[in-house]
Amino acid sequence: MSDIWRIANDFYAQALTHLQQPDQWWQIGVIVLAAVFSLLAARALRKYLSGASQTGSDSPVQIVATLSNRIALPAFLGLATVAAGAVLQWTGLPFGFTSIIATLALTLAAIRLSIDVLKRVLRPGPLLAASEHLITWFAWLLVAMYMLGWIEPVAAALDHVAIPLGKEGFSLLDAFKAILTMFVFLMVGGYLGTIATRGLMSSHDISIGLRVGIAKFVRLFLLLIAGLLGLNAVGIDLAALAVFGGALGIGLGFGLQRIAANFVSGFILVGDRSIRQGDVITIGQRFGVVKELRARYIVVRDRDGVDTLIPNENVISSEVVNWSYSDRAIRLKLPVQISYQDDPREALRLLLEAAAKHPRILKDPAPASRVMGFADNGISLELRYWIRDPEDGINNVGSDLHLEIWDLFEAAHITIPYPQRDLHLRDGWPGNVAG
Repeated sequence: MSDIWRIANDFYAQALTHLQQPDQWWQIGVIVLAAVFSLLAARALRKYLSGASQTGSDSPVQIVATLSNRIALPAFLGLATVAAGAVLQWTGLPFGFTSIIATLALTLAAIRLSIDVLKRVLRPGPLLAASEHLITWFAWLLVAMYMLGWIEPVAAALDHVAIPLGKEGFSLLDAFKAILTMFVFLMVGGYLGTIATRGLMSSHDISIGLRVGIAKFVRLFLLLIAGLLGLNAVGIDLAALAVFGGALGIGLGFGLQRIAANFVSGFILVGDRSIRQGDVITIGQRFGVVKELRARYIVVRDRDGVDTLIPNENVISSEVVNWSYSDRAIRLKLPVQISYQDDPREALRLLLEAAAKHPRILKDPAPASRVMGFADNGISLELRYWIRDPEDGINNVGSDLHLEIWDLFEAAHITIPYPQRDLHLRDGWPGNVAG
């Protein structure tokens, strides 16, 4: 690390020497003015474009507003320092430091603009999108080090810090190159996997379950190939991975059984097509629509809009009611009681009339009404009907039917009984107690 300290000391000594020269103060002054101007200009531009957020996310004004938040400040700073350097050169004053600041600022703006354009064109996955700021500052740091002439000394200093590993040592520079190479290969593999997933999911000739299964396999396969190619590119012998594979197997056996079980269960769910994306299921007390089939869990969204992540192992080992396994049409039952003084045939007809008025109840199979028995308080009836969209809710259909049946019964003077009991006194009514 002595080279790095030497570079830092040289930079500090040169900076101190320049600060002691009155001619250099002009550079500091114009850089401060350029920075103040850039801050005010960037703030004014963002304020001017703030109304663009009300438009669509893909509108040109919205795109310009988004870019202004990222590149306005470095772009204004670069242009201002370029103009200031030209004025200093024209007056015969030193302008080297302003040129460096201008180049660094414009380089940062260009890198941010390039990454934003690539992000909109390539539409990367969440990992690459989350690494956007890291990539930006890393690329800018490399440019800054190259301009200052620090690349070779820093690389040499990192190469000197090494640990013995086999016949050759493994230095910090090797670790840095390995991380960078692996990141590039995994980024490319992840992007290819995203493209393949989009292509498969847009195909309507394959069932949704098979599409999800193939997409998962292709994505994991591409990431595995990318990882192996990255390891080979940095000079790691792939035969040495046998030891790592054994250690990983032991780890799976002792500490990662549940994670491995969830991954395997995920492929089983996709393979046997018992649960598919879009199915309406009930597992335990949870009722909802399967929104996603992930490698470790499934996402079930209930009628409240709450997403529940259920591990694949639980789905495999638990009893699951799949309302749309073979057919999306399901039959529901609505029990009703009427008084013994009312006509049950008329009540059955009114139940069918109420079902016929609801838009979500199917005409084929047709609704049916049945007398289920003579209960303690009245005659028990039941309305049976079919719907084809259980993901839109089943209780709301029952609620609508209850209201419609109430109105029809009221119009026909059919009463809904309440609990009744007859009281028989074996010894007669007790005599009045004299008050």
